[in-house]
Amino acid sequence: MPLRRSRARRSATLGIGLIGQRFMGRAHSNAWSQVTKFFDVPVTPTLEVIAARDEASIRGFARRWGWNRWTTRWQDLAQDPAVGLVDIGTPNDVHRDQAIAMLEAGKAVACEKPLAATLDDARAMRAAARRRPTFVWFNYRRCPAIGLAYRLMREGEIGRVYHVRAHYLQSWGGPETPLLWRFRKRTAGSGAHGDLNAHIVDLARFLVGQEIVEIQGAVARTFITERTLPGSRRRGRSNVDDAVLFLATFAGGALASFEASRLARGHLNDNAIEIDGERGSLRFGLEDMNLLWYFDARLPRRTAGWRRIVCTAPEVHPYAGNWWPEAHLLGYEHTFTNEAADILRALGGRRPELPLPDFEDAYQTQRVLEAAMVSARERTAISLREIR
Repeated sequence: MPLRRSRARRSATLGIGLIGQRFMGRAHSNAWSQVTKFFDVPVTPTLEVIAARDEASIRGFARRWGWNRWTTRWQDLAQDPAVGLVDIGTPNDVHRDQAIAMLEAGKAVACEKPLAATLDDARAMRAAARRRPTFVWFNYRRCPAIGLAYRLMREGEIGRVYHVRAHYLQSWGGPETPLLWRFRKRTAGSGAHGDLNAHIVDLARFLVGQEIVEIQGAVARTFITERTLPGSRRRGRSNVDDAVLFLATFAGGALASFEASRLARGHLNDNAIEIDGERGSLRFGLEDMNLLWYFDARLPRRTAGWRRIVCTAPEVHPYAGNWWPEAHLLGYEHTFTNEAADILRALGGRRPELPLPDFEDAYQTQRVLEAAMVSARERTAISLREIR
């Protein structure tokens, strides 16, 4: 992984190569371009080259976001000596080939979630990553409120965990939505399950600090089986799940429920998790992402109740001190910048503010996703020991 020394800043520089220019391309470009303006990190990223298939638009994208160069061949990044880390923001089915090629070329890799379209692909990526730094963009770990919840959990504030309830509900996937790549099993692997349940399974594992050991039952449904092809009146088959629900057990005995849907009208980006324990409960919802709700069951019943914590206090709440004065709220884009800062800390030999997911970590989430789909298909409980 080539790091170059900058005399002016007296810090190492790291060339970034990005694959993909759509939604995640914008989010990641924004994060890399602003991270050193808000964080004191030991490594300074340079936006070296972006790769995308659409030659008609990639030139303008590169200019707008400050990329030095562009290419329509992602393979070019593997042999580019100026690139030390390759950031993969492409559809799920190409993660494997792109990540393995970059790892074999000696690059660090940051990959979008889910890790891959299939468990086989995820396994191959995990194996290829054993000697190189890898990261996965489970960006919701980087909400200050989630960071506070993580620390409260590690301090034992709610004691033994009894229940975890998580849902990720969106409403954009109705019959009016065209047949995008996310609705094709070949490119996405799964639908709402891999896209949304991946996030809440990761959050649950991250916060509880235990692995899921069994899926007790699951159900998956595809309600919209045909969609209009983009830019056409013709229709094609949508063959991924629109909604998936499943029940699970953690290693410590806690029960968990997970629900993902793209057809939940009125829920725009409703990513929520609640953890109930012997001494209290914690609750988070992305649509109010600066808040953490905390119930302390040790308080007298006369005055007990849910406590609303605005997680924007510098030096108290993770990442908050790098941004704005207290109660000047953060948004979705800040989670990516917070993760970029932690990636640069890790590559520079410093400890990240919160633990970073690597390919091994993301593979464990992918095993849970796979077990849930097997459970839905076979209508039975599935032990995670069966999923390797």
